[in-house]
Amino acid sequence: MEPLAMEKEVGNITVSPEVLHKIARLTTLSVQGVSRMACYRGSLEKLLSKDELKGVKVAIRNNQAFVEIFVALMSNYNVRDVSREIQSRVSRAISEMVGMEVGGVTIHVMDIDFNA
Repeated sequence: MEPLAMEKEVGNITVSPEVLHKIARLTTLSVQGVSRMACYRGSLEKLLSKDELKGVKVAIRNNQAFVEIFVALMSNYNVRDVSREIQSRVSRAISEMVGMEVGGVTIHVMDIDFNA
C-alpha cells in the first residue's frame, strides 16, 4: 500500500492574522532598500504602540491573504525594484511558511529616507 493512501485528515490548522503580520513585516525589513516600516493614517499601532503591527495590514478573504505594506525606503534605491522585491518575497514567505494562497501584496511608499 502507498503511504499517502493511508493518511487521513486529523483536524484543522488555524493561523492567527498576527502571524501573517509578523511574517510580512520581518520579510519586508529584510529587503535591501527598506529603511523602516511606516505608519498609515488611522492605524491602531500608533495608539497601541505595537511594533509588530506597524506598517502592515492583512485581510483574509476566501482563504486568501491580501497584504498591504507601508514602508519608508532609502533614497539611493529604485522604488519600483524595491517594491517588486517586497511583493515577491512577502508572497513567497506567506505561501511557504503558512501554506496560504496570497491574493495580493500592495506596497505603499510613505516616505523616502535621505539620511539612511
